[in-house]
Amino acid sequence: MNDDPTQRRSGPNQGGLAETCGVCGGDRRIGNSFGLTTTCPSCHGSGKRLENVGFHDVTKTKASHHRGPNTAQVIAKVQGPTTHEGTKLAAEVQASKSVTAEVKERLIREIAEHEGTHGTCTQTFIKKVLKQVRPRTTT
Repeated sequence: MNDDPTQRRSGPNQGGLAETCGVCGGDRRIGNSFGLTTTCPSCHGSGKRLENVGFHDVTKTKASHHRGPNTAQVIAKVQGPTTHEGTKLAAEVQASKSVTAEVKERLIREIAEHEGTHGTCTQTFIKKVLKQVRPRTTT
């Protein structure tokens, strides 16, 4: 057996030395017909055969790959009405004693959503909300 460590075979009784690369033969470089030489693509210039572990995970593991994208933060959704008519209507909903707290929250959320889609509170919408809030009079 040759004394060159790159030529020794590894195995259970061989002291753990790796086998030589099957592509470059342990020379660490390969050449082509044009006379150009380059690092062996199989052993990456080590001259030793790489262990074949079967599945090779190629997912990105650097910390930079786990950062969020470079986009602006999402602006928080408007929680209440913003227009003059909407805030006035929301104040009247809050002051009402004839509806429960859950209904008040639902109506204020509806006012904010209506403003988001229409830009302002329409007279028809205001009448609809006031009809739900004001106590009914019996005549």
